[in-house]
Amino acid sequence: MMKKYLIALFAIFSIGQLSFISSAVAQAPRVSIPDFADLVERASPAVVNIRTTEKVVAQQAQSGIPGLPEDQAEFFRRFFGVPIPGSPNGPKQSQPNPGKPQEADRGVGSGFIIESNGLILTNAHVVEGATTIYVTLTDKREFKAKLLGMDKRTDVAVVKIEARDLPKLPLGDSSRVRVGEWVLAIGSPFGLENTVTAGIVSAKSRDTGDYLPFIQTDVAVNPGNSGGPLLNTAGQVIGINSQIFSRSGGYMGISFAIPIDEAMRVADQLRSNGRMVRGRIGVALGEITKEIAESLGLGKSRGAYVRNVELGGPAATGGIESGDVILNFNGHDIAKSTDLPRVVGETKPGTSVTVQVWRKGAAKDLTVVVTDGETSLAGAKKPESSSSNVGSANAFGVVVADVSDAKKKELNIRGGVEVTGINEGPLARSGVRSGDIIVRIADVDITGVKQFEALVKGLDANKSVPVFVRRADSTLVIPVKPK
Repeated sequence: MMKKYLIALFAIFSIGQLSFISSAVAQAPRVSIPDFADLVERASPAVVNIRTTEKVVAQQAQSGIPGLPEDQAEFFRRFFGVPIPGSPNGPKQSQPNPGKPQEADRGVGSGFIIESNGLILTNAHVVEGATTIYVTLTDKREFKAKLLGMDKRTDVAVVKIEARDLPKLPLGDSSRVRVGEWVLAIGSPFGLENTVTAGIVSAKSRDTGDYLPFIQTDVAVNPGNSGGPLLNTAGQVIGINSQIFSRSGGYMGISFAIPIDEAMRVADQLRSNGRMVRGRIGVALGEITKEIAESLGLGKSRGAYVRNVELGGPAATGGIESGDVILNFNGHDIAKSTDLPRVVGETKPGTSVTVQVWRKGAAKDLTVVVTDGETSLAGAKKPESSSSNVGSANAFGVVVADVSDAKKKELNIRGGVEVTGINEGPLARSGVRSGDIIVRIADVDITGVKQFEALVKGLDANKSVPVFVRRADSTLVIPVKPK
């Protein structure tokens, strides 16, 4: 009797549990795969194929199949029946004419219309170096395009064709893009016009360049897709397809798009100025690791580490020094080194800004006037061994000597000691080598050998301290335990 009772009770419980599960499943939100057909039908007419050519001097006979190298042309002749030049049914073999420049195909890419008067957005690498730019619409009309401007740093270009009443794509808000949302790309991979591929947003703010945080997707993008639009399910452009991660040259599941908000900021300047005007302050940067942050007293990894300051540049004039960590620029917190070039680049030249730096365990506000242009840092000559006052090996495992006045002037430093010998020790294990100059330990500037030896001798053997090392035109910070 008891056995039958337990069986009945179990059956009731099981039925109730199944009912609860069924109810929960019924109430769960359903996620459906979108139908892109209507979206593609609306968007496709505004996506264009871009073909570029360049002037080249003919060096050898042509293959007889325009746009194909000789080895590929031979393949098509043999297996697809393309007539072989010189045969009775084939085209005549052209003769080389080394002295006369000829127009040759350079590459194929994509673009999209953003204004009905023929304004087109694409990638800089699609049109860079082109003698002529041809734009083909979906209705097969072809136009010669004029390059209004391009910016290689962001890979954005603007071209214009003489046409009216063209279809255009609406622009979305890339700042509102969500990881996991459906997106699709339209372009000309391998020259196959108006090819559509779909996927999802895999990540946002992916750092792969100096000035742009990219949108990462798993949308299939291949050579020829460059410059085409990345669209959301509303049919709005949220990015320009620009790069892929690949070991083979083809798609491997990861592609990157320039956020449309960033691209349009560049495009607006290209349209009005023909070039991108950026601010600069003249610093070379390095990353702040967790170990370096702890040794500097920052607590957590943040800011942009200044490896070098351009002599006479805006940063140097404003008081920024090698070894500083820039925490804030003109009201913008700097989380990592790649944030700074973007913020500085967007600042109008001539603007006076407040820069907060971390130096010797404390924050300090400085004023810097941003200038125009991008002047590369001049590398200092390789340090030569110097000088008079020479120390012995110490807890750091290095032999050091005073730095000559000439070398101080050459490297734009006020003091320091030069490493002239290395024994087994913490600095050797950290990569310090002969010729390096130790300019600071923790918050103390190094003035000479005697001061350096006394300072190292008094350090806590179990506590990590930051050692600032000048090497050529860079200042490195190395956390060291003098144990």
